Amino acid sequence: MTTAHELQEALEEARELPDGDGKIAELERIAAHADAAGDVRLGYDARIDLIDAYNNHTERWRMLPAFGWCLAAYDRDPSMFEEWDGEQLRWYHKWAVATLRSTPRVGLAQTQAALDDMERRFRAGGHSMQTIYNLRCKIADHIGDEPGARKWFDLWRTAERDENSDCAGCDPSRQAELLAGWGEWDDAVKTVEPVLSGVLGCAEQPEKALVAVLMPYLRLGRHEEAAKAHVRAYRRHRHERDAFAFLPEHLRFCVLTGNADRAVDILAEHLSWLDRPYDDASAMEFAAAGALVCRLAAPTGRTIHRPSFESRPEATLTLEQLGADLAAQAREIAGQFDARNGTDHQSRRMARWMSAEPMLDSLELPPDQPTPSYMTEPGLPPEGREEVVAPLNVQSITAALDDRGDRYYVDEDGTVGGQWGKGMLTFDRMGEQGEILHVRVVAQRRLPADRLMEAYAFCNAWNHDKLLPKAYVHDTGQGDLILAGDITTDLEHGVAAPQLGVLLHAAIVTSAQFADEVADLP
Repeated sequence: MTTAHELQEALEEARELPDGDGKIAELERIAAHADAAGDVRLGYDARIDLIDAYNNHTERWRMLPAFGWCLAAYDRDPSMFEEWDGEQLRWYHKWAVATLRSTPRVGLAQTQAALDDMERRFRAGGHSMQTIYNLRCKIADHIGDEPGARKWFDLWRTAERDENSDCAGCDPSRQAELLAGWGEWDDAVKTVEPVLSGVLGCAEQPEKALVAVLMPYLRLGRHEEAAKAHVRAYRRHRHERDAFAFLPEHLRFCVLTGNADRAVDILAEHLSWLDRPYDDASAMEFAAAGALVCRLAAPTGRTIHRPSFESRPEATLTLEQLGADLAAQAREIAGQFDARNGTDHQSRRMARWMSAEPMLDSLELPPDQPTPSYMTEPGLPPEGREEVVAPLNVQSITAALDDRGDRYYVDEDGTVGGQWGKGMLTFDRMGEQGEILHVRVVAQRRLPADRLMEAYAFCNAWNHDKLLPKAYVHDTGQGDLILAGDITTDLEHGVAAPQLGVLLHAAIVTSAQFADEVADLP
């Protein structure tokens, strides 16, 4: 790659690669070639894609040098960039500051300086301070400054939202996590009620909110709700690599409610994820929760197979052996955070986690794989699926997704859903006999309410130029807009597997394209 054209083509191809080490290596190589050629704009674009790749893979702290380079390039010559670049850079500035809090590899003074710089830029641009208060609250809580955290928390909750704010469906979950950490059990549950009731939501909900209130539910004696929340949330989180940060709460919940065997099962299933965590904070919490599981479940006499990683050989370990390793890892990372922060907050917090005692002797959990009514419906026979025309049912939908190799979940009511690209898709059956296939996509990105006319224009243009999906705008009444679309197909006379496969493929591809274009709006 020597010419600008070749570099640009390579960048376009790299963007299509799946998230992972290969994509990161290719983007890093393109950025290096761009620097050697003196092409600042291409170097900027490659690093912006790198920030995305780091965020979607592991070791998110690696985005920091790339972000710093982009910010400096933007400051040196703003005329080189479009207005959209500035908006995107503000969003990534938030990612960078949040990442600093999740790793001890960067000094606290540098973290505070990055946030001060971010606040200066936001004030100069006339933006809301809601995002700034959010980050200051979390940093104060991280270092153990609860009074400071509560001050920023109140400002965060009352400040006006704008286009730089976190998702309206995720903010309550993050606030509930803080409230639970301060022992405000009732307020934590009340905070996520709009999410659990469906008033607010996003692609990560309601599972994220359900995890946030696991411990508050237990403390409030709402045991049945806690059990249902764990099972429903884990049913999704067990399949999503980026849900690693939620697993510590699932582990703690199980082992503290007398479900030690399930806790060991979860630990064993996800132990290898600890070798490539998204950040140091989630690794610390997973290790501490795992050590707690090993301590309380040790009387079961179970062992766990730990696969090899780098120089560590594979081994089958007793819970006592594995627990000692995990406890040491949790203490080491907590110590690194505390050395950086100048406090002992994280070490004390992890010590409390690892020394916790069961809250209940036994809590019955609902079936992990419920058998709802749709499972009793006759599905397409295992042989002859190519020729048989049969009524649309949930099993035929999931079989088509299985054929594609997609990941999905199935709710108790038979709704099939999952995330494709930057959109959340659901597949439902409508009509008196469930004969109508209804596919709905909700774009991850939301727009502020003051861009309503722009959102209408986008959807009108999409509906004019595209066949699928039908796009529309929903004003949440909470200061932001949801852009969504749907596809409805009447299958009154039945459907064969190949036909359904074509229908779902078309729906997924076009819906993902819709969500991507929403994400690319200025």
